[in-house]
Amino acid sequence: MLINFRRIIKAGTVNFWRNGWISFATVLVMVLTLFVLGSLLLGNVILTSVLASLEDKVDITVYFQLDAPEEEIFAMRDSLANLGEVEEVQYVSREEALVRFRERHQENALITQSLDELGDNPLGASLQVHATDPSHYAAISNYLEASAFGGILDKVNYRQNELVIERLSSILRTSRKIGIAASMLLAGIAFLVAFNTIRMAIYTSREEIKIMKLVGASNWYTRGPFLVEGFLHGLFASLIALLMFFPATFWLGPKAELFFGGPDLYVYYATHALEFFLVLFLVGVIIGIFSSSIAIRRYLRA
Repeated sequence: MLINFRRIIKAGTVNFWRNGWISFATVLVMVLTLFVLGSLLLGNVILTSVLASLEDKVDITVYFQLDAPEEEIFAMRDSLANLGEVEEVQYVSREEALVRFRERHQENALITQSLDELGDNPLGASLQVHATDPSHYAAISNYLEASAFGGILDKVNYRQNELVIERLSSILRTSRKIGIAASMLLAGIAFLVAFNTIRMAIYTSREEIKIMKLVGASNWYTRGPFLVEGFLHGLFASLIALLMFFPATFWLGPKAELFFGGPDLYVYYATHALEFFLVLFLVGVIIGIFSSSIAIRRYLRA
């Protein structure tokens, strides 16, 4: 068994190098397949970053009356924090609200002068509420309006921003669905292209397969060298694709960061190169071996 295993590995390796142009074409197609897969993974990193950034910008603000006691405000904050729909609650004191207001309008001399002449702080404390999902803001707003703390509330700005939040929630859901559908479609197309290329490569060896069957070789022994070839196709394709992503992400990284505001793709890829290689290697080997196994089946039945 061990001797046969060695012979199969040797035969598969020899066939891989002997069929130079066919092996080159097969590896090239698989490189494109794996490059598409890697691009989808990197694209998902950008999409996730953009969606997370958009979600962070969506919140509702609870404004309190000027004379609202801090103890009751903190009690409401703790009550909101215990809700499963709420991710984070930030307390903004009256003093901090005034500082932020001055910073936003520091170039408007009229507003700054009016605040100075007023002397007193006209702004109340507030809570900024971030939900675990934008679709939860309606439920949070209803909870606030029906809570026992209504006596200290000034207003909740959800109703003002309801249309924007609903549209953004719809965009986020649609983007995720489109991303998943596009990934599945491109991965399916890439797999079919790689499979047909490998099947053509095995077709050129059909006479060799017939001869092996005529001299009494078992199906396992006949199939073995082609599975080894499929493994080598996947190995070399994953290595080449891995190396191609270094210059690609180095060139694209700063542009993507500037346009989308996400992480630097080159830095992200360099720090996750091992994980990318394992994914590409696993997918490449599976495609190579699985395609070879299916493609040779018709000749083993002949």
